[in-house]
Amino acid sequence: MDINSLQTMLNNGQDSLILRFGLAQALLKQNAATQAIEHLLRALEFDAEYSAAYKLLGKAYALTEQNKLAIQTYEKGISIAQSKGDIQAAKEMTVFLKRLQK
Repeated sequence: MDINSLQTMLNNGQDSLILRFGLAQALLKQNAATQAIEHLLRALEFDAEYSAAYKLLGKAYALTEQNKLAIQTYEKGISIAQSKGDIQAAKEMTVFLKRLQK
């Protein structure tokens, strides 16, 4: 779906974790990282342990040169992913974290 369709769904009261996450993904593809951050933070209000949202949020923070927030987000996301057994997400965020810490 495109950003307009997702935004229309949101405007019509269909707010959800998946909708916010999908909207953030679409916004990041359009280089709208600041807007994506807002939606990812709202997505995490639905499920604070959704590791994919932390991975995307860390990326968005890094793209907006908010490296301290990106590092904190990746660290939290890694912890959550490991506790849930989401090994792949934890590995990916660890790689992104190491790149930021260089």
